[in-house]
Amino acid sequence: MNYTVVKNNQRISVNSIPVVKYEDFMDTIVSGLMQDKNNHCANYFGYHYESKIKLVCCIADDANHCIYILSSVVDQNIILPSFTAHNLSFEKFEREIHENFGVDYSDHPWLKPVRYPFNANDKSKTIANYPFYQIESEELHEVGVGPIHAGVIEPGHFRFICNGEQILHLEIQLGYQHRGIEQLFLEKKSLLQKTTLAENIAGDTVIGHTSTFAKLWENLCGYTTTPELEFARTLALEHERIAIHTGDLSAICTDIAYQLGSSVFGRLRTPVINYFQQWGGNRLAKGLIRPGKTNFPFTKELANKWYDVFNAYEPDFTEMVKELFDLPSALARLEKTGVVSTEVAESIGIVGMAARASGVNRDIRLSHADGLYEKLNHKPIVKLHGDVFSRALIRKEEIFQSIEYIKQLLKDIPENLKYETNLNTPEPGSFVISLTEGWRGEICHCAITDYKGELIMYKIKDTSFHNWLALALSVRNNEISDFPICNKSFNLSYCGHDL
Repeated sequence: MNYTVVKNNQRISVNSIPVVKYEDFMDTIVSGLMQDKNNHCANYFGYHYESKIKLVCCIADDANHCIYILSSVVDQNIILPSFTAHNLSFEKFEREIHENFGVDYSDHPWLKPVRYPFNANDKSKTIANYPFYQIESEELHEVGVGPIHAGVIEPGHFRFICNGEQILHLEIQLGYQHRGIEQLFLEKKSLLQKTTLAENIAGDTVIGHTSTFAKLWENLCGYTTTPELEFARTLALEHERIAIHTGDLSAICTDIAYQLGSSVFGRLRTPVINYFQQWGGNRLAKGLIRPGKTNFPFTKELANKWYDVFNAYEPDFTEMVKELFDLPSALARLEKTGVVSTEVAESIGIVGMAARASGVNRDIRLSHADGLYEKLNHKPIVKLHGDVFSRALIRKEEIFQSIEYIKQLLKDIPENLKYETNLNTPEPGSFVISLTEGWRGEICHCAITDYKGELIMYKIKDTSFHNWLALALSVRNNEISDFPICNKSFNLSYCGHDL
């Protein structure tokens, strides 16, 4: 067999991952595993290995709740046939490998830099000279937006090619704020430093990314997560989902000039976010999640405060979503706008909420569940139309679903248990992949340790890595004035992409 099979958060020996010739590597993945629609690429990356490059591919099998891991060793600056020519979902993974290690591809259709990192293989390529796609025509014009935006958001450039008001093509180029976080995971030696890095991968997904890191690290160290920690992390993850989804509904209303919805949803988000401050002293939940322990145990008093927040939240939220989704002028802007069909969604490998809005049932809480999601009997919410309306409706329904999950959790609050604080040294020669369904969608962290137990590779993949292409495709044939609501309906992360 050309691959090994693991479960989410399972530690294995890195030597147990088969190393095969690139031809077999490609054939196993493209012609074999990826022919099953239940499978998708959770991560595909390279790292330096004995003066060569080791490529590691992780294919998630959503139906059988497992992950297939295999690898291949190739020379640096080699020319290879691409996976992308056969399966478009690999396009950005291979572009990153090309950028970082100089591995070239003979038939990749879009071999451009992804991030322009400080350690790029070819430092002569600069973001100022990014090769944007062009169409020569006297009838068409280009519209450039960013990297500096009118709003207080992070940098990214959007290059539209339009025929009048109609968008024919959008190319999105990020990479303006590469922070070197993956390299810092190798350089920082204390566990607290690593955890703080995880908290700052994406500021709107503190729980999602920090929980993923904590589970990965605990399994690297052979530590079994306690019921109290699983309880707190699951509750916090669903609470974060409610907070961000509420804010996103406000932003969508802002971009269709529906001031009432913008104001009410914005007001409702505030006490939800502030609850994290009551729990752990920080509105964004920094400091709340720690490997092997918690500094802020959940108590019955905190449960009572949560009920106070949501007894006030639910009636107003219920009334406001009814108004929004019954309003003809709002529906006229949301329905059939920014469509990503099921076929396109499957072909480019999008994940999370955006995938489910396009009829693709992809949700880690079901397919690779850990913690308490099996007990909650989670059922993903899936829509079929793939438009802004579907993405907004999923937010509404997931908010109600998350509230019910938390109410179930609060019926049985575990007592505080003893924690393991000596988690500074992972097992040597190990590999772990950790998947979490954040509010935006699938988060993936992978780690490899050397014979001393030191990290030699840490790979992070935010949902946005998959989904920025979906946004670019969604606006085709829409008017350029519809771009803001298309953008907000995805709400992708700049910093989560520019690691």
